Amino acid sequence: MNELLSTEIYAGKTLGDFISFDFLAALLGDILAAILVLFVGFLISGWVGRRIKGLADRHARLDQTLFDFLANIARYVVIGLAFLIVLNTFGIQTTSLIAVIGAAGLAIGLALQGTLSNVAAGVMLIFFRPIKLGDFVTINGESGTVKSINLNFTELASIGNVQIIIPNSEVWGNTITNYSAYDTRQAEWIFGVAYDADLGLVEQVIRDTITSDARFLGEPEPTIKVDALGASSVDFLVRAWVKRTDFFGYWKDMNRDVKLALDAAGVDIPFPNRTVHIVRED
Repeated sequence: MNELLSTEIYAGKTLGDFISFDFLAALLGDILAAILVLFVGFLISGWVGRRIKGLADRHARLDQTLFDFLANIARYVVIGLAFLIVLNTFGIQTTSLIAVIGAAGLAIGLALQGTLSNVAAGVMLIFFRPIKLGDFVTINGESGTVKSINLNFTELASIGNVQIIIPNSEVWGNTITNYSAYDTRQAEWIFGVAYDADLGLVEQVIRDTITSDARFLGEPEPTIKVDALGASSVDFLVRAWVKRTDFFGYWKDMNRDVKLALDAAGVDIPFPNRTVHIVRED
């Protein structure tokens, strides 16, 4: 009986009989409102992102990588809120949609555990900043200058300017040696001299050589001590402080300069040798 009545009600009517002017006006208003909300959302997201990045630009001590990451997060949050407002405008239940997205995200997360571990490690690297752009580091046996840190991997440039890509999970999960963390570094050498050398003279020659260089820092005091009595030499342990940017050049130059200074002072620098005695039984 109900089916018969329904058939009689809709018989002979067209689509235009069910779509009124008020309905079209309301639909058009919703579409315009959605476009306006999205437009304003994108404008606000861009403004928020630029404001956050501007904080790092105005303060040189702040890490640009961290603020780039925060700016992107803020932009996506604002855009996501704008889409939720648009869906509510059309009467779509966003609660159910969020639940579906959450379930899909869980399934994707299980399938991409390795990638997500890199992302999680990237977030930790960006927030805690054990390394920064421009630092010279050793990570998992690889040495180079940090060129970029993103959510998936860290890029290094080796001394020979070769690109090195390290997944963030290996960066965060391994020991990081950061040679650029402090402004000063301690250079160290071992210089061996002959057993018959005047140790006082040797110490004075080494001290004069390393302290006369303009890159040497007067404080803390350098260390020049007999460290060991080797198989063929008396070994001096020498340590001196320099600026981080001068370390490699100073360390290399002193190897040559100290050797020349000892030669000029008549101090013998021995090399390993072996005496062979031949005994004839007859």
